[in-house]
Amino acid sequence: MKLELTDRQFRLLLDMAYIGNWVLNSTRGEDRIVEYDEVESRLFFECVRNGMDSLAEFRDGTVQPSRAFAAGGIHEAIMDYEDAVFFDILAEALARRDMQAEGVSQDDMTALEERMNEYTEEFERNGMDHLSVDLS
Repeated sequence: MKLELTDRQFRLLLDMAYIGNWVLNSTRGEDRIVEYDEVESRLFFECVRNGMDSLAEFRDGTVQPSRAFAAGGIHEAIMDYEDAVFFDILAEALARRDMQAEGVSQDDMTALEERMNEYTEEFERNGMDHLSVDLS
């Protein structure tokens, strides 16, 4: 297979591959999905072959994203995504908890959406400043 990309398109592909591998493997410890590591390594090897040496480095016998690449802002994009997902999941969990406490059917998507929107608006205004946990 031959794929032709501009340098900019290739750089964006590297970002996507890194983010994808991070999502798939960062929490797996020793149980990584090796195929994704291999594809990522193959892409970053192309950096070495195409004069983008600062983006890749050899570690542990493979070509990997360089420390400079990882420190270059990619983790901020991952953190933005994680923050958004966290608040979405939290809003849904709290909305479902409220519906259960009120005896509202979990299948009532309108009620779920209304409650989720209320929590989302609260999180957008105040983050978690008004959130408390009762451990009793």
